[in-house]
Amino acid sequence: MPPPTEGLLILPSTPRSRWRILLGSAMTVAAAVLVYLALVVPDAIGRMKPGTFIEGAFLRVPIEIIIGGAIVLALSPRWRRPVAALFGLGLGVVVILKVLNVGFRQVLGRRFDLVLDPPLLRDGYNALTETDGRTYANLAVAAAILLAVVALVACTFAALRLAAATARYANPARRTLVGLTAVWVALAISGITLFPNAPVASDSAADLLKSTAKSVPVAIRDQRHFAEAADSDPFRGVPPTDLVSGLDGKDVLIGVVESYGRSALTDPAMSAVVNPVLDANQKKLTDAGFAAKTGWLTSSTYGGGSWLAHASFQSGLWINSQQRYHQLTASNRITLTSAFHDAGWQTVGVEPGNTVAWPEASFYGYDTIYDSRNMGYQGERFGWSRMPDQYTLDFFQRNAYAKRTKPLMAEITLTSSHEPWTAIPQTLPWDQIGDGSSYAANALNRQELWSNPSKTQLQYAKSIGYSVDNLISWATKYGDKDLVVIMFGDHQPMSIVSGNNASHDIPVTIIAHDPKVLDRLADWNWADGLKPAASTPVWQMDQFRDRFFTAFRSQGGVAMPHR
Repeated sequence: MPPPTEGLLILPSTPRSRWRILLGSAMTVAAAVLVYLALVVPDAIGRMKPGTFIEGAFLRVPIEIIIGGAIVLALSPRWRRPVAALFGLGLGVVVILKVLNVGFRQVLGRRFDLVLDPPLLRDGYNALTETDGRTYANLAVAAAILLAVVALVACTFAALRLAAATARYANPARRTLVGLTAVWVALAISGITLFPNAPVASDSAADLLKSTAKSVPVAIRDQRHFAEAADSDPFRGVPPTDLVSGLDGKDVLIGVVESYGRSALTDPAMSAVVNPVLDANQKKLTDAGFAAKTGWLTSSTYGGGSWLAHASFQSGLWINSQQRYHQLTASNRITLTSAFHDAGWQTVGVEPGNTVAWPEASFYGYDTIYDSRNMGYQGERFGWSRMPDQYTLDFFQRNAYAKRTKPLMAEITLTSSHEPWTAIPQTLPWDQIGDGSSYAANALNRQELWSNPSKTQLQYAKSIGYSVDNLISWATKYGDKDLVVIMFGDHQPMSIVSGNNASHDIPVTIIAHDPKVLDRLADWNWADGLKPAASTPVWQMDQFRDRFFTAFRSQGGVAMPHR
């Protein structure tokens, strides 16, 4: 009597059949590995320390496998494949969202918002075009689309493969799911975590989809609440001349130093470069009869999105998304520039990074806008920056400041400190700048630079020193007793420079020749000079406008309460 064969796997005798079975088994294992990795690898993987990568990212039990397996086993054969395909597509979406989150965490220090952030992808494409060329940017977009399609197809195939295997071996699958459920519950009760915010009892994929779904109603509520805040301007109805009467007859220049963040002053590797520059420029100011006070502001953005920070600084509202930015610029909110404009100042915006028309200029209240199209620069490019900051300041001097016929209010964005920090211009004598063709670029390769964080920090620090030095040099060379300079950073640099979990604080400085200007800031408790102290108060960036108007409105006016 032959031995029983029920329940035993009998390999066919032909080599082709054996290879087909082995290949099928390998594909099933590969599908299981893909699904497992897609579920457990956290979207903060870019922030992991080398020693925690394996333990924190991979030794986890995902509840989604347990729930998905149970549903597949409970379904009839008719519905098993379509539901498994739907699970696979959902898993592909999870993978795409995780990749986006990794990128956004590295650059902007936060997760990707499916509702509010898609416009930023276009801005990222434009930035890549500026730094690496349109061909490279187009290839990067094509590669991203291809990888997204591959993720969706591969995850769908993997889910179908595992669903078929689960149905084929139903009893072993049930026993496995029961065991995994017991393990998951025990781990969830124990709360074991091998990596921050990544517990071993994992439900990260379900949580990611849930938070993404919640972003829609959250965005709708935020849109409504922000519209109410934009309309409730405490300074509406106050005569513009009253808002800035304390600066009557003064020329006011806002100098925005790109990516000038707290890390430049507090991280030892970078402060060793930046602080000597500030000390030297403090001496320049003192010798020229200027004084300065410096504080901290918490930016509404991090690593990028400079226009959001500019809008927060100017409007007195917290602008941390493109939705809020669009709402703001469609409103009649009073900005710093519009207040000066309506009070009779000549207003000028200098935006060397802009390559197309800027429709929001009228909202801010600028009479004249200069950008890369009309500034006459003929020299080499310096990374993202189309022209060195010294050229920008010299152009402003020749075309606006020297030609002013009434008090001038201007905002100048200094872009030499914009990432990727691959090329830092040399400083020329002011009378030799001309059309900029004398500047020579000696650029580093970005991939090579960014592969070395210490070297990247050094280049960043040098770029901050360059931008600040040229702004102060311009002020001390050309400024007179009526010049007031407001210098601030728009945001911290990305995490490759500032590190993981860095604050969003930036320094802000007011420089004046007339001591009466800084006397109005006595209750701000800012530090004397170009560097804030450890005890210097930190305000949100949107608080600056209200405090500024309160400090510089007519002495007889009623001060607005500090928030």
